[in-house]
Amino acid sequence: MIGRLNHVAIAVRDIADATRIYRYTLGATVTEPTALPDHGVTVSFVELPNTKIEFLEALGEGSPIAAFLARNPEGGIHHVCYEVDDILVARDRLVAGGARILGDGEPKTGAHGKPVLFLHPKDMCGTLVELEQA
Repeated sequence: MIGRLNHVAIAVRDIADATRIYRYTLGATVTEPTALPDHGVTVSFVELPNTKIEFLEALGEGSPIAAFLARNPEGGIHHVCYEVDDILVARDRLVAGGARILGDGEPKTGAHGKPVLFLHPKDMCGTLVELEQA
């Protein structure tokens, strides 16, 4: 059901610092930060030959990233994202198998303009998993 690894997301306190480190210290190509108010985050992507790293910075106090950073003051890996061919088929199969979908269970538009869903970490070996329609 799952396809390729789309990205690994890292929560950061300061997206400008994170992009600077990856751009100038590691020599990576990094996109400009983009605010996603519907998700409560600002994102930037490190482009790699085989996948991406997504930086997540809290956008407002109600951001889920703010809560994550309160528990993890230095930041850290927040989630992994896998591609699926059909997000609704994947959702229905997962729910039938006992997995919990976060939120209302309906896909939302993600940072790449494609439908996404998040799976509860307790059902995914302690890791927050994002599914993105390929």
